[in-house]
Amino acid sequence: MNSDDFPNDESLGVQSARAKSWADTMGGFAGSHHIVDAHQESKIRIFAQDDFDRPQRERSEDLLNGAAARSLGAGKRALPEPADPYRGCFEKDRDRILHSPAFRRLAGKTQVFIFPKDHQRTRLTHALEVSQVARAISKRLGLNQDLTEAIALGHDCGHGPGGHASEDALSIFLEGGYDHATIGANRILVPLNLCEETLDGVRNHSWSRPEPATAEGLVVSWADRIAYCAHDLEDAIGAGIVEVSEVPSNLREAIGVTRSSQLDFFINAMVSCARETGRIAMYQGAAEKLSELRSFNYHAIYLRPESLRQSMQVISVLRQLVEYLASKPDFSRQLLDLPQLHEDENLLEEIVIYVGGMTDRYAFAMARELLGIENERIPIGIDILS
Repeated sequence: MNSDDFPNDESLGVQSARAKSWADTMGGFAGSHHIVDAHQESKIRIFAQDDFDRPQRERSEDLLNGAAARSLGAGKRALPEPADPYRGCFEKDRDRILHSPAFRRLAGKTQVFIFPKDHQRTRLTHALEVSQVARAISKRLGLNQDLTEAIALGHDCGHGPGGHASEDALSIFLEGGYDHATIGANRILVPLNLCEETLDGVRNHSWSRPEPATAEGLVVSWADRIAYCAHDLEDAIGAGIVEVSEVPSNLREAIGVTRSSQLDFFINAMVSCARETGRIAMYQGAAEKLSELRSFNYHAIYLRPESLRQSMQVISVLRQLVEYLASKPDFSRQLLDLPQLHEDENLLEEIVIYVGGMTDRYAFAMARELLGIENERIPIGIDILS
């Protein structure tokens, strides 16, 4: 197709002109020496050099902190694979997570508010903000940024629909319960064949879990809490659920009321503590401020009546969905593309993992379709509540 194929009807006006202009760039712009440029009359030039390939990148890691994780070859993976000629093993992990369906589905999963408004966080934007905080800390401490980012992007891929309520809903069906951290590492991300260090960081990012095996994993543990404490408050203020004046005055004076000032305070607190003590931690004074902020959010946001009501709705809907699918094994095996189970597979467990992987919208739509659940028993979101 070329630009002449586009209609010239004047009734299309600006749209036709824009479409023609866009079509004119279809093949790029021919330059000298049989080169095609992305922009007309391109003038940018760089100093040509050899590829900055994987071995060179690995050697550059000699400049990192002595405690930083090193990427070597293809990395330690459950299924051995050839090393990439250009990307380090943790770079590959980051890329695989970024392009995975599990990561994309985070865009449709609750962070705090079910069916959020345009500017409120989802699990996806939360993961991106955790990555930013974790990279900022890792970069200043000389740690491995690729591993840090891989763990941060993947840390919540095990979360179910409807926020943390999904863990309460699904835990009754699994021995040991449904923990998004372990489910993410041990089930959801397994097909990606990630490095041991990445999976360990995902598995142990929650503070109730054992300490991660790497400094980068521990950074993500802190970055997760720092990020959600700051951005959950920002979302609540934006939604009119919390007034700035309600934030305790000692917190407002110490860390401010904006996400920016709070991230700045806590990132600097972590970096200064690490440089002075060698510990990836915070001094007690800063840690108490983070704890106070989290406690305030708990009571003002997460435990407010509307939030608790929607959590109960999530629990009810997801449990009924699992029970329905478990009662129809032939239908469920077909739905999950499991014509027959291997000896070590449990259909109920597979159903729970399947439901846990759903987005909010998909889960609640399926509940309406299969269970006939009335709309008033389905979470409706902050846009309708407000």
